[in-house]
Amino acid sequence: MATSPHPALILASASPRRVALLRQIGLAPDEILPAELDETPLKGELPRACAIRLAEAKARVIADQLDRPALILAADTIVAVGRRILPKAENPQQAREYLALLSGRRHTVYTAISMRPSKALTEGRCASRVVASKVAFSCLTPHHIEALIAAGDWQGKAGGYALQGMAARFIRFISGSPSAVIGLPLFETSQLLRGQPHSWFRPGIMESATSHRM
Repeated sequence: MATSPHPALILASASPRRVALLRQIGLAPDEILPAELDETPLKGELPRACAIRLAEAKARVIADQLDRPALILAADTIVAVGRRILPKAENPQQAREYLALLSGRRHTVYTAISMRPSKALTEGRCASRVVASKVAFSCLTPHHIEALIAAGDWQGKAGGYALQGMAARFIRFISGSPSAVIGLPLFETSQLLRGQPHSWFRPGIMESATSHRM
């Protein structure tokens, strides 16, 4: 099958925040196809390895389903305290436990991105990257934690919080990529897209955006 001049860009995630982040840099996925898979860490698996394994697996699942030229972008975010992985909070009590653990200390957020061409996109390249960011909460009182629970930002979030939500009031330090903590490292995503044979950036769009801010 001949490769189209501009294959579809597929986001293998249903996360609204990842869609918003892509649009922030002038991109919009042609289609959103969430990858359904078991995200349980393997026994003894380290946080960084878990993030890249899941991101690559998500991209592979969608790429194997498609019979048209497309590039699949997948991501996975892992919140870790040392070697301990804090999965997505499934209920308020779990979120409380996470927030109490994160209170007054630093933790690491690993966000992995993976790009994989569909079988019909013969010129695409597989590429992956992991971004590690350090985040520190101020000391959270029980009242603070209950306010965060009431806000609802914990739902389905790794570590039980969202940087773009109320939790931002209590985060005193970030070293790394804020967009990665939210769910998609924009610089690294842009670099991997630029390394593909097809351009998803219109000529001058990034330069124009930069000039407008100056």
